[in-house]
Amino acid sequence: MGWHDAGLSFSGQETQVKRFLTLCAFTVYLIHSALAPAYAETLQGQGGMVSSRSDIASQVGADILAQGGNAIDAAVATAFALAVAYPSAGNLGGGGFMVVALADGTVTTQDNREVAPLAAHRDMFLDAQGNVDRRLALNSLQASGVPGSVAGLLDALERYGSMSRQEVLAPAIKLAREGFVLNEDLAGQFADNLAGFRQYPASLAVFSKNGEPYRAGELWQQPDLADTLQRISDEGRDGFYKGKTAELIVAEMQRGNGLITQEDLAGYEPVWREPIHGTYRGYDIWSMPPPSSGGVLLLEMLNMLEPYDLGAFGYGSAPTLHLMIEAQRRAYADRAEYLGDPDFVAVPVANLIDKQYALQRFADFDPERASDSNAIGAGNWAEESLETTHFSVVDAAGNAVSMTTTLNQGYGNRIVVTGAGFLLNNEMDDFSSKPDTPNSYGLIGRDANAIAPRKRMLSSMTPTIVMQNGKPILITGSPGGSTIINTVLQVVINVLDHGMEVEQAVASPRIHHQWLPDNVRYETGAMSDAVADELRAMGHKGLSGSGFGIGDANSIGLGNGVFTGASDPRSAGGVAGF
Repeated sequence: MGWHDAGLSFSGQETQVKRFLTLCAFTVYLIHSALAPAYAETLQGQGGMVSSRSDIASQVGADILAQGGNAIDAAVATAFALAVAYPSAGNLGGGGFMVVALADGTVTTQDNREVAPLAAHRDMFLDAQGNVDRRLALNSLQASGVPGSVAGLLDALERYGSMSRQEVLAPAIKLAREGFVLNEDLAGQFADNLAGFRQYPASLAVFSKNGEPYRAGELWQQPDLADTLQRISDEGRDGFYKGKTAELIVAEMQRGNGLITQEDLAGYEPVWREPIHGTYRGYDIWSMPPPSSGGVLLLEMLNMLEPYDLGAFGYGSAPTLHLMIEAQRRAYADRAEYLGDPDFVAVPVANLIDKQYALQRFADFDPERASDSNAIGAGNWAEESLETTHFSVVDAAGNAVSMTTTLNQGYGNRIVVTGAGFLLNNEMDDFSSKPDTPNSYGLIGRDANAIAPRKRMLSSMTPTIVMQNGKPILITGSPGGSTIINTVLQVVINVLDHGMEVEQAVASPRIHHQWLPDNVRYETGAMSDAVADELRAMGHKGLSGSGFGIGDANSIGLGNGVFTGASDPRSAGGVAGF
């Protein structure tokens, strides 16, 4: 129907009407542009794919696949390469979680999270007044848990890999020994952290040139790290948890009043655990169980959201965001009360991921009003009669690995083990040093996550694999401390509810709410100003917008026999495949 068919005449007002319509069209364009995401770096292939925070590490993994290795071989090689090429989070001195989905239908998870040393105790970070000493909890050797990465990676390789330890470690050893040219991202990170490194001679020696910042384009070599990696290649786990490397770790602890001993190192073991499994709109969701809180909260939130048509409401709309915030609020309250190391406390996983529990938990949801976090406690039921890095790998046979690994904060406690060349973690801060007292990410915890010897600290890492008819369609995860779980939630929703391709799902702006503090953070473009005003009118607090910064999600999407690797534009990451 034309304008004249509608009974409109433009003889006297045609110019004004055209200007008005043009202005309306331009306004719609501006709103759309504000919400349109930057797109992720992508690569497609059929032989296999690796997506990680480092283009160098991704290429190492892809090369392993091209040599005939499977996804587990490539994941282990990528992880060791990240320890060289992305030292703020890739690590030998930290730990992480791995979700493995094999082509035969087997899905399992490995927990190589750090554990508290035998000398750790509940009140170890409290000062004389009973307050948490943040410096001690974050920037000391007492902040380090017993590292788990090396044991976990080697165990995964032995169980499910097809290549030798020497083959998968060779690229990382070469990178450390011969060096690589620093890009702007890494050189900038080193410069930004130089003041912290100056306190520790070994750290300053690794991350500076005689105390001066490295510049982009310069060669960076790590001979001590190369020697440490070579010992692991030659001797396996004994090359790290015993012998020279263990002696160097213990000597560092003794110099700086740390707690880790030879007994702590020798006694470390990774744990294979039953994965968290649930469904969402007919898709299978596989994720990490406790001591990760990620899988439990991811499924709990998806269960709360499933009765609502988010796709019809639309990405970035007030109804969609209101629903997501309220689900996040309730799930993070449950995290504070119930989640901890299942080897020490009874975690009610089955209850928390039950769909009926989600309906009960969301029964007080008001579509017109925000809840008050101070009035939202943990849920209950009748008794029965977020510096971290993530990478995703898939091979041609359909084996898939989703792995997240961390030192906790960027560069951990900034202490390099003298003579060994790697950084130590500050994961002990992820315990609840004092009930209802926030950690460095603002997360609240209680007795379930109290410090105890050989206990694993609670984590938000959420490596996840989404499957349809037994085949992976999305491999995802994220760094970002407390924001990790919500990042993964939104990538999953973007794909399954909003029909986005993986590169758009990863790049789209995100929001974050974690119960306490009671405020909504969002990235530029996650909502229009009008939607933000609407949410404020509903009672939502904070609503502070910012540039990119809510996690990154290096992911792989699979469809029609093609792998699409997506590297999050929030980071200087990379994808590689063949």
